[in-house]
Amino acid sequence: MNPILNTDSYKTSHFLQYPPETAFVNSYIEARPVEGYDEVVFFGLQMFIKEYLLWGPQVTANVIDEAEAFCEAHGVPFNRTGWEIIAHEYDGYLPLEIKALSEGTVVPTGTPMVQVVNTDPRLPWLTSYVETALLRAVWYPSTVATNSREIKKVIVDALMRSSDDPAGQAPFKLHDFGARGTGANEQAGIGGAAHLVNFKGTDTMMGAYFAQRYYHAGMAGFSIPAAEHSTITSWGADRENDAYRNMLEKFPRGLVAVVSDSYDYWNALQKIWSRDLSALVNAREGTLVIRPDSGDPLDLVLSSLEMLADEWGFTTNSKGYKVLHPKVRLIQGDGIDRESLTEIVDAMIGNGWSLDNVAFGMGAGLLQHVNRDTLRFAMKASAIGRTDGSWYSVQKKPKTDPSKASKAGVQHVIRMPGTEGIVTIPTEGPYTVPGDLLQTVYRMDDRSTVPMIKHWNFAEVRERAQYRGL
Repeated sequence: MNPILNTDSYKTSHFLQYPPETAFVNSYIEARPVEGYDEVVFFGLQMFIKEYLLWGPQVTANVIDEAEAFCEAHGVPFNRTGWEIIAHEYDGYLPLEIKALSEGTVVPTGTPMVQVVNTDPRLPWLTSYVETALLRAVWYPSTVATNSREIKKVIVDALMRSSDDPAGQAPFKLHDFGARGTGANEQAGIGGAAHLVNFKGTDTMMGAYFAQRYYHAGMAGFSIPAAEHSTITSWGADRENDAYRNMLEKFPRGLVAVVSDSYDYWNALQKIWSRDLSALVNAREGTLVIRPDSGDPLDLVLSSLEMLADEWGFTTNSKGYKVLHPKVRLIQGDGIDRESLTEIVDAMIGNGWSLDNVAFGMGAGLLQHVNRDTLRFAMKASAIGRTDGSWYSVQKKPKTDPSKASKAGVQHVIRMPGTEGIVTIPTEGPYTVPGDLLQTVYRMDDRSTVPMIKHWNFAEVRERAQYRGL
């Protein structure tokens, strides 16, 4: 792909629009305050920096020629002089400095998470030129990681109330089913890795692969053998028992998940699993995870628990909550989002059921039902450096919507001593502020042969994002 074209069309004309004395443009990215979210997990920038700024195709003469021809046909200006500076003097790497929070850091909404400025005074337009790609690289994985963590809060709080093993249970209570619902393989990898910041269960293989590729994770996500409708219905309705029996025999140890609603779910639950095949289920060295896949999620979970309790029995744990026979569990993966999961968890607790009994799978609700406005992400210019060395602050302050006002000045994020509190401090220019959490993660300038980057490993990211409710 041509890196010059990785932007919005109107950006190509902006090199003609800045005041003539402009040498530097400083911009920042934040998730603006929004109802329903008090904090945000910063994650994903490292994937973009490595793939697009370090490993990706660099700006070369051929790239410039292709982009110029495209822009001419497209009807927009083209800054050939600027791009040739990048190609010839920087070996095609973008002369920028990007500062960011440590990945996995959880901050209040409204906190700057990334700050970017050009390092060559001849190229002040470059800062905002990369907004399209840079903002996209931040808002999507940060939003998925934030939503996943908000759900983890619900799960962990319920486990603390109802489970004798909350720490052991929590990492596998929300399973990523979202790969097929994404718009592209790259989105599945980025969003899937973002979910794995908080959990370890996934069927989005690209998520675990991206965690390895970009964050040097060992194996960040795990799955189990599981049936789908095609492997059950291929046996035919009259051989449903045989289809289930085959799953037990082919996978005699560990967890195995079997979708059980291809025909009559309640018959499968009460008769086939609990009576016809109960001896085989008990003989396995592991647990059968039964998956309903159609119907009202709340009713399915509660009714299934009651039916399995009647057929298989249950015990009461030390916290007074019911736990099914250890050979059977449920996973509810249809119709799950943050709201429906919370409703189910609350109902389970209210009816005396430990969350030990149920895991959840989430597909589109996890990786696809988000957009840039979910957390109101924006990148805005906040300070301008002149050719004479002076700086001044700029900001957006629309009277028609004061909530969209941007921050002025170069931004610094400070953790208050002795507390978990985060504050943002602006300065007129790019001054050093002790304790600034915005640290350089990418820098290319005229003293560099290749960009300097900061690498975070996945274990560090997970540790920072950890919900402390456990």
